[in-house]
Amino acid sequence: MLIEDQNPHNKSLVAAVLGKPNAGKSSLINELLGFDLTIVTSKPQTTRNQFKCIFTIDESEIVLVDTPGVHKSQQEINIRMNGQAEFGSEGVDLNLLLLDLSAKEVINDCKEFISTFKGNLAKTWIVFTKNDIAKVSDSITDELFALIKEIVPSAERYFKISSKEGENIHLLTAALCDAAEPGPHLFPNGDVSNKNQRFFATEYIREQAFKILKDELPYELAVVIEDFRDGFKKGDIQRDTQISASILVNRPSQRAIVVGAKGSVIKQIGTNARKKIEAMVGDTVHLNLHVKVSPKWFKNNFVLDEIGLPRTQNSKRVWRKK
Repeated sequence: MLIEDQNPHNKSLVAAVLGKPNAGKSSLINELLGFDLTIVTSKPQTTRNQFKCIFTIDESEIVLVDTPGVHKSQQEINIRMNGQAEFGSEGVDLNLLLLDLSAKEVINDCKEFISTFKGNLAKTWIVFTKNDIAKVSDSITDELFALIKEIVPSAERYFKISSKEGENIHLLTAALCDAAEPGPHLFPNGDVSNKNQRFFATEYIREQAFKILKDELPYELAVVIEDFRDGFKKGDIQRDTQISASILVNRPSQRAIVVGAKGSVIKQIGTNARKKIEAMVGDTVHLNLHVKVSPKWFKNNFVLDEIGLPRTQNSKRVWRKK
């Protein structure tokens, strides 16, 4: 039943965006939203948490669940990231399974995903991504889809897209709106996500750290917000948004890398992240970053819980001490 203050013609759809690392999940979501909400880097496993992103076209509300890339690993943090992807697929109306055409091993990638992913794949659309790089013909994608249907019997149709070039994004958008079922909007107040500004501040800091630091370091790096105070203006009194955050690293040598010579690296991370955070909050932001050495934080239950990665059914025994 529609609630009284909503359009009687409202429709909604919840779709999980799934795939292996670097399949283009966050890039697709940003393209569908029309702005950069989720973080994107060239490094795999950038996304660590599942969360909802929302856009509305006419009466159709589309809720996209961004999920971490599903991958094989025995590390506790990776087990929990896979758990986030599986949790993100629960209760959705549709799964969008993204397969990277530029990877050249599309069928093997699909098989590997299916062998690792233990979540819901009831109703699935295949989305072939990065066609700006692969430039695969329709006849080839027809053949690929026929083979994929044998691996994923719930696959109903496919789309071939390029988020970078906007290729066929309009076709996917129209199909999502057509698939939406009559019912009230889940986020009627214009929210673009179910996560708050504190979460995205964490993400934007980590995004810049990923982009600036060497390849091997980001996977042993996390960001924790220590303090987040909203700005306000009351009469003659004005206070800008104040954020204090810790960048966690595994070893003392890594701390020196993140800080950089005379603080140059952490200053650049802060400058770049602050610009994105200011655009989000619409206010001047004072961002205070510091680096903490937290040995084996990626096995520390306290830290993993704090960065939004709760235990899963396959979790191991991990440290509790902070």
